[in-house]
Amino acid sequence: MGAAPRIVHKYGGNGASTFTEPVKEYAFEMACSNIRYGNGVTQEVGMDFANMKAKKVGVYTDKNVAQLPAMKVAIDSLTKAGVKFEVYDDVRVEPTDTSFIKASNFAKQHQFDAFLAVGGGSVMDTCKAANLYMSDPEADILDYVAKPIGLGKVVTCPLKPLIAIPTTSGTGSETTGTAVFDLEEMKAKVGISNRVLRPLLGIVDPLHAKHMPERVAAFSGFDVLCHALESLTAIHYSERTPRPTNPIDRPAYQGSNPISDVWSLHALGIMKKYFARSVYDPEDEEARGQMHLASTFAGIGFGNAGVHLCHGLSYSIAGMVKNYNPDDYHKSFPIIPHGLSVVITAPRVFEFTAPMCPDRHLLGAGALGADVTNAKADDAGAIISDVVREFMDKMKIPNGLSALGYDKTDIPGLVKGALPQERVNRLAPRPQVAEDLHAIYDKSMVVY
Repeated sequence: MGAAPRIVHKYGGNGASTFTEPVKEYAFEMACSNIRYGNGVTQEVGMDFANMKAKKVGVYTDKNVAQLPAMKVAIDSLTKAGVKFEVYDDVRVEPTDTSFIKASNFAKQHQFDAFLAVGGGSVMDTCKAANLYMSDPEADILDYVAKPIGLGKVVTCPLKPLIAIPTTSGTGSETTGTAVFDLEEMKAKVGISNRVLRPLLGIVDPLHAKHMPERVAAFSGFDVLCHALESLTAIHYSERTPRPTNPIDRPAYQGSNPISDVWSLHALGIMKKYFARSVYDPEDEEARGQMHLASTFAGIGFGNAGVHLCHGLSYSIAGMVKNYNPDDYHKSFPIIPHGLSVVITAPRVFEFTAPMCPDRHLLGAGALGADVTNAKADDAGAIISDVVREFMDKMKIPNGLSALGYDKTDIPGLVKGALPQERVNRLAPRPQVAEDLHAIYDKSMVVY
C-alpha cells in the first residue's frame, strides 16, 4: 500500500530524538450522487422507486415543506406509480441528536426498503441518519460521528437506496455523504461523514426554488459560497495525513483536488451572476434555477474536497444560540440558520488562511468578480475578505456575531465548541490553535 512511514531524526541540545513522520496521502477519490436536473422532474420519482421495486418507502420532510408543491408532486407521483409509503413530517430544522434518534426510530418501526427526502439540508441529513441507524439498529448516535467527539466508525453495513429532492439552494446535501446535527449536550454541531450515506439520486427541480422566502434564499446562498470557497482553499489532498492503510478508510473530505476545483469554481461563477437576483426576485426563474444548480455544483466540490474553518467555527455559533430568530423562519425556538452561522466569520477566516495559499484565495476572489489582475500575494487576504463582505452587505447579513446575540464573554465557549471539529478544521490550509480561533471570533463580532 505504498511507502512506509518515514523515520525522522532530529538533533537538539539533548542529543538525537526519533519520531515517525505521518505518510501523506497520494490519491483522491471522486464520489457523487447521480443528479437529475430540470423543471418538473419531481414527477418522475414514483417511477424511480417502482423501477427499483421498492416495497415501502420512508418519505421524510418538515412541517413547512409538507405544505408546499414539492411534497404534493412527490406524493402524487408515488401514488400514481403504486408505491407504498409512510410520511415522517416531523423533521426539525437544524436537527439535534434527539430529533435524529426520533426520526431513526420511525424508520426502525417501519423497516423501509428505500427512502425519499423532500426538503432542505435538515431534511436530507435527517433522512440519511434514519437510513444509517435503521440499517445498524444497535449503533449509538455517536458511533459514526467523527473523532474526537464520536468514535468515527467506518460504515460497513449495507444501506437502503435514498433519493433526495432539495427545496433550498444551499446545502448540496443531495450530493454528499454528510449529515450534521446539534449535539445538545455539547451545544455545538457535529457531523457524520461517509460516502455510503450519499443519496443514490438527487432530483434537482428548480421549480421548488421559487418558494424560498428572501432570508432563506440569502442564508442558504451563503452556504453555497462558503462550500465553494472553503473547498477551493482547503489543504491539497497530497498534503493530508495520514494516508489510509485501507481505501475504505479514506475520508470523504480529502482536501482540494483537480476535480473538486472545477465544480467549486463553476459554482462561484454562477453566484457572481445570479446570487443577488435570486435573493431579491423570487419570480426570476433563471436566477433561482441557476442558484439551485450552483448548490449542487458546490456540493460535488466540497463533498469530495471538504470544508474548513468557516464550517468548523459555525458549529458552536449555531449550537450556542441564545435568542436570535430571523425573519422568514417562524420558529418557536431560537435559531441561527446554517448558512448565516457559516458566513458570519468568513471574512476573517479567509484573511487568516490566505497567507498559506494566496493564489487559491485570489482565484476564488476573481471568480466572484474581484479584479485580481495585478494583485499581490500579500493582498490576497484583504481582497477575498472584502469580496465576501460586499456580498454579505448586499444580502443584508447582520453585522457580526454581536448582531446574533453574542458578546466577547461568549468567545471561550465558542472556541471550546470549535476546537474538536477536527473533521473540518484539519482541512484548513493554515494550522490553528485556540488563540487563533479566539482571534477570529473576536474580529467577527462586527463585520462592516
